[in-house]
Amino acid sequence: MANKTVIIAVVNRAYTEGDKPMFDIFLDGFWLGEDTRQLANHLLIVAVDQTAFERCMFLRLHCYMLKTDGGDDFVDEKVYMSEDFIKMMWLRTRFLGDVLRRGYNFIFTDTDVLWLRNPFPRLTLNETVDLQISVDRFDGDQWSQTNPLNTGFYMIKSNNKTIALFDEWYMQRNTSVGMKEQDVLVELMHKGVFKRLGLGVRFLDTIYFSGFCQDSRDSNVVSTVHANCCRTIRAKVNDLINVVHDWKRFRDPSDNKTMDFIWSNHLACQNSWT
Repeated sequence: MANKTVIIAVVNRAYTEGDKPMFDIFLDGFWLGEDTRQLANHLLIVAVDQTAFERCMFLRLHCYMLKTDGGDDFVDEKVYMSEDFIKMMWLRTRFLGDVLRRGYNFIFTDTDVLWLRNPFPRLTLNETVDLQISVDRFDGDQWSQTNPLNTGFYMIKSNNKTIALFDEWYMQRNTSVGMKEQDVLVELMHKGVFKRLGLGVRFLDTIYFSGFCQDSRDSNVVSTVHANCCRTIRAKVNDLINVVHDWKRFRDPSDNKTMDFIWSNHLACQNSWT
């Protein structure tokens, strides 16, 4: 994009396998969404293993192979909060910090986020805002640090403040055993790092940037749907397919619109915790 903004997603082999892989569902969003197809031209897929890289290249996307440390293997599914899951999240954080240092702004998106509409009209270009980040549940105030932030979708500008944030964030990895990178960022926020660095941080309303933790209240304006509050890839795939069906039903001009639109229940994800 003209202002050196890219869209970045990280993929491993587990996201490219199965009858309907997570990666394919993610790309379906760009095809089925409103004003989203051209955004795929600005999408960088970061592969953490050879299979994911080859799949990306086969689809003729913009692909980057991220070298892992030592003998780390990120091929298989990394179950939420497992040791390997946490390692992969820190590897991602380090890479994204490098992107900022190269002068690129970016939207980071997990591949379990469906892009149903172009999100850029809902993201401010105000120069005072450095980071715009999704939340699990929106508390009604876009500037309130009581919002439970979620690092599965955010837009960030490259500047000295954001680079310093990522440096400090990544430095915490060895002193935050058992914590995923998102929990560490929340802890830093509550310790005042955003204020200390002079960061302008906006928390995104779930009416526009929704998820399974809190569905959008208005399907007429929702931009993204994140399969958060979910533990396994299988459950995410199951419930995201339902979201795709919901979206097609919503967009179908022949569908009866006399009744209020309701999202399908996210039963697979709800049951993934038991």
